[in-house]
Amino acid sequence: MHTIWKGSISFGLVNIPVRMFTATQSKSVSFRSLHKKCKTPIKYHRYCPTCEEDIPWDEVVKGYEYADNQFVLMEKEELESILPEQRKSIEIMDFVKLEEIDPIYFDKTYYLGPGDNGDRAYSLLRDAMDKTGKIGVAKITIRSKQSLAVVRVYQNCLVMETIFYPDEVRDAGQIPDVPQNLDLPEKEMDMAEQLIENLTTQFDPDQYQDEYRQAVEEAIDKKIKGEEIVEAPEKQPERVVDLMDALKASLEESGRKKRKTGGKKAAK
Repeated sequence: MHTIWKGSISFGLVNIPVRMFTATQSKSVSFRSLHKKCKTPIKYHRYCPTCEEDIPWDEVVKGYEYADNQFVLMEKEELESILPEQRKSIEIMDFVKLEEIDPIYFDKTYYLGPGDNGDRAYSLLRDAMDKTGKIGVAKITIRSKQSLAVVRVYQNCLVMETIFYPDEVRDAGQIPDVPQNLDLPEKEMDMAEQLIENLTTQFDPDQYQDEYRQAVEEAIDKKIKGEEIVEAPEKQPERVVDLMDALKASLEESGRKKRKTGGKKAAK
């Protein structure tokens, strides 16, 4: 696994050398844009519609659009002068409980491995966090961007997850027409709760697959082999409009599945 960053974790006066690795990767199928006539990949270039000419990189400047088509220019030296200090450190400021942070704040995950001669300090922080059930709230600067982050334990390894700042998370109260305090029929609520119970199981990530990506990869493989792709249209389930009918049908279906699996599904 490729090291993408070297630095340290600091809390109090303790300094722990660490190496950072990307913990996740996108598995989506990527397509190139081609010229339909000759199947050549399309190239994109910097073009100025006012001057009607291609623009080299040394003539490109940064501009912030503060109003429609109105820009304030920021020179490279001006931006560099206000860059956050490159401390090469994950500075833990506070320790909190993981459940106190809503998942909406989490962004990108990185594994943290011990750096040179850092095994003992690394183990000390990991085991202490594990025993106390706490995670560290930290700040870090990566590629000239200062990020808020949390440090926690995952499968005996320290991980760092960048999280959004509060002003980066949109207020859910801005979503229009969200129902408030509706008087719901008790029977419907009981059936909805029962349906949730029937579908409750222990979380096993291996049982979830990206079926669309797999289908696209299979179709691509067939085309490479020169096979014709012919798929029968999938039969769509009958649409149930009435909420009570939908709950009843869902309960019956979930009950059949539960009996078929011998009641293996269980709550926590």
